[in-house]
Amino acid sequence: MTEAPTPTSFDYVEDDAVATITLDRPEKRNALTFEVYEELTQTFESLATRDEVRVIVITGKDPAFCTGGDVKEIIGELLGRSAEELLAFTRLTCRLIKAIRECPTPVVASLNGVVAGAGAVIALASDFRVAAEEARIAFLFTKVGLCGADMGAAALLPRVVGFGRATEILMLGDFVDAKDAERFGLYHRVVPKAELADATSDLAGRLRDGPAFATRMTKTMLEREASMSLDQALEAEAQAQAICMHSPDYQAYFDAFTAKPRRTAVFYRRESSGETS
Repeated sequence: MTEAPTPTSFDYVEDDAVATITLDRPEKRNALTFEVYEELTQTFESLATRDEVRVIVITGKDPAFCTGGDVKEIIGELLGRSAEELLAFTRLTCRLIKAIRECPTPVVASLNGVVAGAGAVIALASDFRVAAEEARIAFLFTKVGLCGADMGAAALLPRVVGFGRATEILMLGDFVDAKDAERFGLYHRVVPKAELADATSDLAGRLRDGPAFATRMTKTMLEREASMSLDQALEAEAQAQAICMHSPDYQAYFDAFTAKPRRTAVFYRRESSGETS
């Protein structure tokens, strides 16, 4: 069991097995700083082994989700740095995405407003994206003279929207409105802003109350199989499924299904005390 993260550059709350990260620089539209990058990465790395958390939600304080790196505090600071220092920074940003993807706990991005630059890649790296109608999104790296392939965007986006659409989005760097993002498969659900909190809570609740071991295994396999051949994937899935058949959740479903009268399965849940319910 690991200790709960205690970041200082954004809000972090755990409630009923749901961890909520809220980017908290609303006056800067939640633009990222070096400190935020570091603490976000450390938080996701820590949560990878925190069994008490079954779902992670990441959102921003209004009016935006995240507009990427702070122009003055990051972009301005980087202009005078050496090649080695620049590479150290870009590797840090990539480490954040690696931490999100390698964290087995499902991550829900609740997109309350503009999603841009690094903020767009953070949303992309999440497992689910629930968006307000105002939440247009842009991978705008080429707009500022940088490669559209940043923080893993060129690896992840084609997997979500297809190669052709990803080429258009990354090369042009234009904003995509929420409805088009949903149509492309980039957003899972778009709702009026007044309904975003409830839609996010409903999805987080479904994930929290479901079979956590199976959900985490599914995320892990989706990530690993992206670089496997079919034969490798079939063998990996055979092994993964055999492991899941030893989990308490598999027994719980069988017991609930065969009960008289039949009942809804209650899946294994580890509380902070180490007890189950």
